[in-house]
Amino acid sequence: MSAGAGVALSSFYEDMVHFPGYIDNRVNLHQTESILVYLSVAGSVIPIRVMESDSIASVKLRIQTCKGYVVKKQKLVYGGRELARNDGLVKEYGVSGGDVLHLILKLSDLLAIIVSTACGKEFELQVDRHRNVGYLKQRIYKEGKGFVDLKDQELFCQGERLKDQSLINDISKTNDGVIHLLVKKSAKVRTITVERDVELELELSVVASDVLSKDECNKKQFGELYPLSSNKVVPNRDSWLEPVVVNVPTIELPLAFHNLINSAIDGLDKGNPPIRSTDGTGGAYFMFNPSGQKIVAVFKPIDEEPMAVNNPHGLPISENGEGLKKGTKVGEGALREVAAYLLDHPMNGFYSLNRDAIGFSGVPPTALVRCLNKGFNHPQGFEGTLKDVKIGSLQMFMENDGNCEDIGPRAFPVEEVHKISILDLRLGNADRHAGNILFKRNGVDGRIQLIPIDHGYCLPDSFEDCTFDWLYWPQARQPFSSEAIKYITLLDAEKDLALLKFHGWDVPIQYARTLRISTMLLKKGAEKGMTPFAIGNIMCRETLTKESLIEEMINEAQQSLIPGMSEEDFLETVSQIMDFRLNELI
Repeated sequence: MSAGAGVALSSFYEDMVHFPGYIDNRVNLHQTESILVYLSVAGSVIPIRVMESDSIASVKLRIQTCKGYVVKKQKLVYGGRELARNDGLVKEYGVSGGDVLHLILKLSDLLAIIVSTACGKEFELQVDRHRNVGYLKQRIYKEGKGFVDLKDQELFCQGERLKDQSLINDISKTNDGVIHLLVKKSAKVRTITVERDVELELELSVVASDVLSKDECNKKQFGELYPLSSNKVVPNRDSWLEPVVVNVPTIELPLAFHNLINSAIDGLDKGNPPIRSTDGTGGAYFMFNPSGQKIVAVFKPIDEEPMAVNNPHGLPISENGEGLKKGTKVGEGALREVAAYLLDHPMNGFYSLNRDAIGFSGVPPTALVRCLNKGFNHPQGFEGTLKDVKIGSLQMFMENDGNCEDIGPRAFPVEEVHKISILDLRLGNADRHAGNILFKRNGVDGRIQLIPIDHGYCLPDSFEDCTFDWLYWPQARQPFSSEAIKYITLLDAEKDLALLKFHGWDVPIQYARTLRISTMLLKKGAEKGMTPFAIGNIMCRETLTKESLIEEMINEAQQSLIPGMSEEDFLETVSQIMDFRLNELI
C-alpha cells in the first residue's frame, strides 16, 4: 500500500548532517541558499541537501538517487498542497528551513510471479497484489499447461496453511516468507515486484507432495446534501452498501449500476473485504464480486480523502478545509467524481437522466453510496453502527492493461487523447496526469482505448492548479475532428448545472463559474480551429507564479465590475475579453 513519509526541512549546521547514507551530490552549495531535507522512510532518516532554487523535479531525482524511489512514484505535499509542478521551484512553494514535507510513495499493484520446475520449465505471471491465493493457484495451473493439478495444491507459509481467500498483498508483507505448495511435481515460485524500485521480495517454494475519525465537518456537509432519515438504522450485519439517491422515484438507476452495486453487496456478504489500493494519496478500496476473483468497483470514502480526518496515509488534516489542489475542499471529492461521470454525455449530446451508455470521454459509471465494513480505515475502532457508515463514490472498475505512465504516448490514437482533453478542459481538471489515465488494448487489432479516472479535483473555484499531462503529447497539437467539434458545440454549461442539481448537488456559484468559463473557452477555441494544446495553454500556468491567460481574463473582468453587477453580466464581460484575446492569438 502507499507509504507515507515525513520529510523535514531544516537549516542545521554542516556538522550535524553526517548521518549514515547521507548523500550530497551538489557542488558549490552555499549555506545561505541550501536547506536539508530529512527523508523518513521505514524508520530510517536520511538527510539530503537541496537548494531553495532547486526545481521539484530535481528534489525528486535526488530522493531517487539517495533512496531508490523512482521519480514517477513520488508525490510531495507541503502545507496541504501537492507539489505537482515538476518545474516549480522549492522557494516558489514557500518551503523554507524548518518546514515539513510529506512524501507519498505509489507502489505497484502488480507482482511478478516467476515459476520454474525441476524439469527446467519456467514461465512468468503478473498478478495483482489484491488477488487471493485461490486465484494464484488457478493462474499457476493455467500457465503451467497442466503440470500442476489444481485440486492437489496446498500453500504453506512458515508452517501455516494458507486459505484460498488469503491475499497476495498480505503474504508479500513477510519479505523472507516461504510458501510450500503441495503438487505432484516439483516447482519453485518466486514473487518480486514488477518495478524494482519497490522494496518487496517474497520467496515461494512449490514442492512435490511427498516432500512437502470520521471528519465531522464533512459528515455534516453530506448530511445536509443527502440527509439520512431520522429512522434510518444500520441493518444487523457486518457489511452494508446502498446508493444515495435524491428525487426518488424520479431518478431510476441505470441497469449497469444495479448490477455493479448488487455484485459489490454480494461480494461483501460472501466475506470478501474491501482492499485498499496501494496507489493514491487517499483511501481507495477495491470491491470484489462474490467469488472474490474479480474486482468490480472502487470505493473512495470522503473521510479518507487527502487531508481528511481519517486519511490512511498520515497526511496532516487541512486547517482551512482546502484540499491538495487550490480551489477544492476536503470532503467534496466524491461529488466531483460523480459529477465527472454525469457530465460525460454520450456522443449524441442527449442529456439522459437514466442512461446506460458510456459517455464521450469514457468516464466509468460512478455513483454516490453509503457503505459499512470494518475493512475501511476506522482509527477510533469499528462498532458496526451508523457512525461507522462511510459515504463516498463508487466507480465501476475497468479492466485495463496499465496506466499511461507505463508506455509512451505516441501509441495513443489522436481521438482517444482528444476525448480526454475535452473532458479536462470543460471541467477545469486540476489533477490530470498520466497515472490516472488507464489504457486497454483491443484484443483483435491491438488498438488502444484510454479510460480517464480520478476526478476528485475537477471543477475547482480557480484555475491556479490546472495541469494536463496530455498537453505535452504530440496528439494535443492535432486539430479536433469534425465529430469532436460537433460534440463540443452541443455542450451547455447551464444544462450541466441543472443536471447536477437534479442529482443532488446544487453547485456553489464559484464552482459553477469555473464550469461556465471553461466551457466557454472550449467552445470558442474549437470554433476558431484551436487545438487542445492551444486551448490548454490558455488554461494552464506556464510557471507556478505566472498567471495563466484565463486567469488574466477573469481578473480583467473583475476589475471592470461595478456595484450590483450580476453573475450574468460578469460572464458576458469575460466572454467579450475572451473574444478579444483569442483573436490576438490566432
